[in-house]
Amino acid sequence: MLLLVKRWLALVFICASFAFAQTAFAASDWEIIKVSGHDYLSVDNISKFYGLPAGVVGAGDKIRFETVKNPLEFVSGSREAMINGARSWLCFPVVEQNGKYLVSRTDVAKTIEPLMRPHRVSNVGRLETVVLDPGHGGYDKGQVSRLGYEKDFALDVARKLRPILQAKGLRVIMTREGDYFVPLEVRAQIANKARNSIFVSIHFNGTNDDPDATGFEIFSFTPRGAPSTSDSTVRSSSFNMQPGSQVDAQSMALSACIYHSLLGHIPEYDRGIKRARFAVLRLTKVPAVLVEGGFLTERGESKLIANKDWRGKLAAAIGVGIESYRSLGVKKQPPMLVADYRKQTKLAPVEPVVQEGQLKEADSSLMNLVGKSKFVSPQQTSTPSKRLSLESAPIVP
Repeated sequence: MLLLVKRWLALVFICASFAFAQTAFAASDWEIIKVSGHDYLSVDNISKFYGLPAGVVGAGDKIRFETVKNPLEFVSGSREAMINGARSWLCFPVVEQNGKYLVSRTDVAKTIEPLMRPHRVSNVGRLETVVLDPGHGGYDKGQVSRLGYEKDFALDVARKLRPILQAKGLRVIMTREGDYFVPLEVRAQIANKARNSIFVSIHFNGTNDDPDATGFEIFSFTPRGAPSTSDSTVRSSSFNMQPGSQVDAQSMALSACIYHSLLGHIPEYDRGIKRARFAVLRLTKVPAVLVEGGFLTERGESKLIANKDWRGKLAAAIGVGIESYRSLGVKKQPPMLVADYRKQTKLAPVEPVVQEGQLKEADSSLMNLVGKSKFVSPQQTSTPSKRLSLESAPIVP
């Protein structure tokens, strides 16, 4: 059923859902299409609003980066999309009705808008402190390869990234300085108590299903009422029980800035900008992302991850992305994209920054921030009966 929205209703829709400012696109031109009681917008309608061409790949096909011609590319019947040259995952699949390809209103507001125009997100780029969260630690080794543990590689990347950010005038807090486990809720508390902060959790991937899986991916928190990227069989009614975030758009903008820099500087496979309800994202009330910097279960990529110079390049690329995010609030202009970075890198590649030295235990200022009792003793190395994970804390509506 096609519902032509009256001008004043469409104006409310735009103000409430998109916070779009000046545009030549008339509010009365929005056409909301109802599908099973949910709101959708046509790809043509979206294309007209942004003044950009958009394409749709046939159902069952995959978007190939080398053949993408439009800033917006969708796949019929799929959540996969290409937005500004980076693979992205919608909350809901693109549907076809009466010859039109439709995208959910939620995705236009929560996915496409902050990825297309992150510089227009309210309060974006307000940044004084970066909380770096090296994943795992202590008894929790994370993913394991024959060349080392995820917990050690993640910590090293964070330690290389810290001086890069400090050189830009940013305050940096590490959720852990050494090889010990920090509870997930404490990691989030550290970020929540820091002034004008963002939270960047650093991890490396692994899988038992596909030993050839490679590439980068980045996660921000799933919007309320929507499934996470990995959800496929969960009933839609359960999505409405999940919490939302007041900084969802800022987190998505942060994802875009970091991810475009990663892909632009380091030639790894693009697995996409995704959504998840990982505990460290759900419990964090500031803009937050989780970076997966490649697969330790793939032979070639595990060798790269084990190379300290490559980890230096990874840290430098994340640092460029964070600076790009901070610039959004100052320049009020779109950030650099994958293609921009690749052109720039040919002239001046990112140099690795290697920070050597002894690992430190949690410093006193960090313990004072959240309380010393919240930290697991660095000497606790025995494996607990119940292993913690990113999804360990219960989801509270």
